[in-house]
Amino acid sequence: MSSEKPQPAKLAIPWRTRLVLTMISAATDLSRRSNGTINRRLLNLLDFKSSPSPNKPIHSIISSDITVNPTRNLWFRLYTPENSGVDGSDTASLPVVVFFHGGGFSFLSAASSSYDVVCRRFARKFPAIVLSVNYRLTPEHRFPCQYDDGLDVLQFLDNDRVRANRLLPPNADLSKCFLVGDSAGANLAHHVAVRACRAGFQNVKVIGLVSIQPYFGGQERTKSELQLVGYPFVTVERTDWCWRVFLPDGSDRDHYAVNVSGPNAENISDLDFPDTMVIVGGFDPLQDWQRRYYEWLKRSGKEATLIEYPNMFHAFYIFPELPEASQLFSEVKEFVAKRLSKL
Repeated sequence: MSSEKPQPAKLAIPWRTRLVLTMISAATDLSRRSNGTINRRLLNLLDFKSSPSPNKPIHSIISSDITVNPTRNLWFRLYTPENSGVDGSDTASLPVVVFFHGGGFSFLSAASSSYDVVCRRFARKFPAIVLSVNYRLTPEHRFPCQYDDGLDVLQFLDNDRVRANRLLPPNADLSKCFLVGDSAGANLAHHVAVRACRAGFQNVKVIGLVSIQPYFGGQERTKSELQLVGYPFVTVERTDWCWRVFLPDGSDRDHYAVNVSGPNAENISDLDFPDTMVIVGGFDPLQDWQRRYYEWLKRSGKEATLIEYPNMFHAFYIFPELPEASQLFSEVKEFVAKRLSKL
């Protein structure tokens, strides 16, 4: 009997979803320049944004933008369920989800419409207080700016002035903090989690990490990268470009930021690293790196859960019309509830 891993079924995508995928891929390709810069003007025209809704709930969620550091445009969008004690009423405490958007470290923002929808759905589904971080982008701001921004948001939350100034709802429980990210945002969430373990926070306690199709890589070309050609969003050419404009000059893709489980990996075995959920898609060319990440967490003595969607592509969960997207939100809700039950 062959030991070859069975191939996934043919990728079936509704035509409207396929059209959006084609448009997004074309937008990112058109805005990338061969000299390692991005046409931001063109990209901004194609990246549809949503405004916060502080006074008018959308699907029972209100939102507002809170500045962390104006000198580098570091802010987050805060999503709060209507009944979360914003009026001072006594309600049950809710976990805090710090979300990092994807986009290869170069594209999209916390205001991008697709992520606005995602974060509202997280806030409503769990329920939870959700903070979507608008971190700096490459190539204008290279490594480690994104990790610095992520940690600075946690440090901002850890400051007693946040509670004193009522920047968060009264029932936001920072001792029940989850880091959630997809693609590059999942890479960012991992490295922020490592830093948070060493930070010695007083109020913030990261108890869970949800890594949705994390963006990792390495010098090696894996089997999935070579075989899964022509599938949505991820190509070797695109990922190579994004890594090139992200990494410090002279670095290769075995840098610890990229090949998180590779030869230069950080040792996390002695850290109180949070329980982690790793989500993989069967049509995602990055899946081999994602599975290696899961296996590395286990080897490092950490609690980790692997969830696979054999017939899904990279970033499938941002398309609410797909049944698997709803399933993913339910899986993440179950992970959050299970982790909270251990406290």
